[in-house]
Amino acid sequence: MIFLAADVRTSIADFLSALILVYTICIVAWIVVSLVFSFGARLPYSRPLNAVLDFLRDIVEPYLRVFRKLGLQIGPLDLSPMVALLVLQIGGGIIVNLIAPG
Repeated sequence: MIFLAADVRTSIADFLSALILVYTICIVAWIVVSLVFSFGARLPYSRPLNAVLDFLRDIVEPYLRVFRKLGLQIGPLDLSPMVALLVLQIGGGIIVNLIAPG
């Protein structure tokens, strides 16, 4: 019975760790896309591309909006995505370590 509980906790910790990694990749992808658009690049209209960009915006912007309210902008440079990534990685790592057995 004890081995089963430890195995479940390990599985939950692994899933949460993978979820944090995927969300981090989505945030980095959104940062790169935003940077490309800020340099004035125009992508041709494509339904699949627009679907991917809309998906990234819909999942990343609510999280980043929390950190944009902190006023972490220095001139044209917005530091809120970096702070959001740090909080996600450090906070997520702490939670994963609390869940994982041993």
